Amino acid sequence: MPFDEERYLREVLDPARQAGGTPPVDLCRRYQITEAMSAAEVTETVRQVRQCWRRSRQMLKFRKLIDALEADHAQRYTSVFKAAADGDIDPVRAEIKQAAERDRQRLADLRRRLDDAAGKLRLLPPDVVASIGTSAGLGAPAAESLAAELGIEVREPDQLPQSPPYAAYAEIRTALDTLAQRHLAGFVFPDTPTGLRVMGDIPGILEQVAKAEEREQRKPRGPRTVSAEMIFAALRSTPDPAALLRYDIAARLRERVREHPYDDTLMRHVTDDLGLDPGEAKRLVYAIRQESGVPGGPVGRLRELVDAGKIQAAVDFVEALPAEALTGDAAELAAEVRARLAKAEGLRDAARTEADSDQAWLMLEDALRRAPDLSGAGDLLAGLAPRPPGEVRARLHGDVVAIGWQPSPSRAGDIAYEVYRNGVPFAEVTRPSAADERPPVNTPVTYAVAARRGQATSVPVACPALTYRPEPEDVRLTAIDGVVTGQWRAPAEVLRVVVERDGRPVRVEGSGFRDREVRNGTTYDYLVAAVYPDGRGEVTTPGLRRSVTPQAKPVPVAAFTVESGRGELLVRCTEPPSGVLEFVLLAAEPRWAYGTTVPIADVRAAGRLLPATATGDGYVLRSAGASGVLLAVTVVADSATIGAHREHVDLPAPQGVSAVRRGGTVHLGLEWPKDVPEIEVRWDRRSLVVTSAAYRSQGGIRLDIPEGEAPILELAPTTVVKGVRVRGPAVRVPLAAVVPLRYDVRHEGPFWQRQLVVDLTAEQPARVTRLILVIKAGRIQPGSPDDGRVLAEWSDLSPPARLVVPMPKQPKPYWVRCFAEGPVELIDPPVRVLKVG
Repeated sequence: MPFDEERYLREVLDPARQAGGTPPVDLCRRYQITEAMSAAEVTETVRQVRQCWRRSRQMLKFRKLIDALEADHAQRYTSVFKAAADGDIDPVRAEIKQAAERDRQRLADLRRRLDDAAGKLRLLPPDVVASIGTSAGLGAPAAESLAAELGIEVREPDQLPQSPPYAAYAEIRTALDTLAQRHLAGFVFPDTPTGLRVMGDIPGILEQVAKAEEREQRKPRGPRTVSAEMIFAALRSTPDPAALLRYDIAARLRERVREHPYDDTLMRHVTDDLGLDPGEAKRLVYAIRQESGVPGGPVGRLRELVDAGKIQAAVDFVEALPAEALTGDAAELAAEVRARLAKAEGLRDAARTEADSDQAWLMLEDALRRAPDLSGAGDLLAGLAPRPPGEVRARLHGDVVAIGWQPSPSRAGDIAYEVYRNGVPFAEVTRPSAADERPPVNTPVTYAVAARRGQATSVPVACPALTYRPEPEDVRLTAIDGVVTGQWRAPAEVLRVVVERDGRPVRVEGSGFRDREVRNGTTYDYLVAAVYPDGRGEVTTPGLRRSVTPQAKPVPVAAFTVESGRGELLVRCTEPPSGVLEFVLLAAEPRWAYGTTVPIADVRAAGRLLPATATGDGYVLRSAGASGVLLAVTVVADSATIGAHREHVDLPAPQGVSAVRRGGTVHLGLEWPKDVPEIEVRWDRRSLVVTSAAYRSQGGIRLDIPEGEAPILELAPTTVVKGVRVRGPAVRVPLAAVVPLRYDVRHEGPFWQRQLVVDLTAEQPARVTRLILVIKAGRIQPGSPDDGRVLAEWSDLSPPARLVVPMPKQPKPYWVRCFAEGPVELIDPPVRVLKVG
């Protein structure tokens, strides 16, 4: 269906403007698309709609709305419609569904706001309903329809008297208080304690006043009679006694409203305390709640028209008013709108005769700012074309034609540019550049650009014709042992493809060639170009250059060894005579046979390439904790020759290894590596394999090593793969030899000069770096030099040795114990010796 711009303005833009300038949420309505459209139809329709936006933006009333539409399009929908232009319609359909959900949320928000505003009274004024609908982006009609659905009555509030119709109303209030009357209507109608009606005319009010006066006259004279006569005098002197009754009720209700009660509390006060009819009570509460103090009449209507930008309508309204109505504020507003309209009309008339279209545009914009509804200004704007753009240039950048031009000298209004290809419009932009991503092949093309302002377009400015002749696509050259092959895809309209090697022609067969006149190790430069017909002969493109170097057939790696380190693998093998050696980690055995040459891309896609660094000892690979089948391949250009492979299991080294001597037993502790089943311990040509279960059940690893031996312990993760035990990186822990050292503690000397004697003995020569004697009160033995008080300490001792200290003054019970530092193992005497008391 062709795009109907007038219908779009009438059914989409105008309602959206009246709804407060909020863009319609429904994408189908906003962009005039349907879910049944193809990607090409969506792209073309959206292009026409956006052109309509740019033209409509020249009208002041649509400017805010169009700015919101363009901002929303750039933020949300540019990528969506770009995908549609590329043939993918799914993002558009997904956005249509999401927009429908946002529309439902907007309707739910409007429902909630109307329900909150109506409150307990379920009454709302039309302007409030329209304002809520506009701010919610759905407009006044939708808000009114939803209000009816919610049971909300939309009506103007009753106009209650703002000033008392009787000048001495304060005295009437005092008299009513003296008579203990709740209000004036209750005094006039004493027989109607409930259900009173005071809105509108009150039938028989004068007769009722006369009856009340006659009734009061029959009572004895006194203060009560004086107050009643004052009230009757006021009712007789008031032209409309019903208005005085209404004012009395309204005044009392306004006083109560100042206490900020809830609607239901106020309704209960009016019906129960004041005794009014429930229907009239609701109207009264609603009217009091809606009072704003803004005067109505001509001033209110004029202000409404001015705020809506309807200056010409305001002047027509002023002309229709009688002269006596134009006083005070009304007269000032009338003078203001007349002056604004006169100035706007003067600018419009001057623009008609202005030779400079830019100056005329500025005049009309100024006129429309003063009077947005000025008649004839829009038609004049539509005919003011901007100045044409400057020089237009078109250049090929690969497969895209880049079109640029000097901007139009016109600065008035919003200038857009229409770009034509061979006289047919294909793009509309706001910046002085465009791109043709699908130019016709081998066809002369002339690009022209015209400046547009609103609906008026300047004279197009054209550039010299150019012809797009693409080069061959997907050119791939492969060099192997003594042969260079080439392949490509020929573009449409091409006659043939020609190939040259270093300036000499190469025979082409179909969409490729095979050149055998090359030598290994020499780099050759090939030029691949396309030949097109041009009506007078043939034209050859500049062509694409590719350089390749044939190499001898790579030799596969026959065998290699792998040694594990911390996060690295050391691979040792014989260096191949040609090519580059790469190592790929596969999940299973390679599917290619040994010595097979395959594309390197296939090998890399089958596994993970491990970065390799050549060293004097071999190749260092960063294994990154990988396990699998390690495959060696020899790479030349894009080909790889399959070499040897072997199973590789990543076994992380143990961490936190500690070795503690306990006599002739060494206790090993470590952080067991994750996923490692066994640890092998080696020392002095001996080895022990410990499983993780045995390690946990025994609380560590225990080795029988005499105290005099000083071996180096080597711990390595290990497992069995296909019947062969493999080991991971080892951790070495040196173990120093220790000499058993015994000591004895005894007491000597008379009781007034007692001494504490420590005797050191060893079965072989030893050296004690430091010996500390500790005393500790209580019944618990000290466990370290810090667990007690140091009595004495000696350095650099050689057993046997006799050490003497004065007997400590310490209440019993207490402990004495020695601690040694150095390559010795200190053996405590019996507990009965160490414990005193």
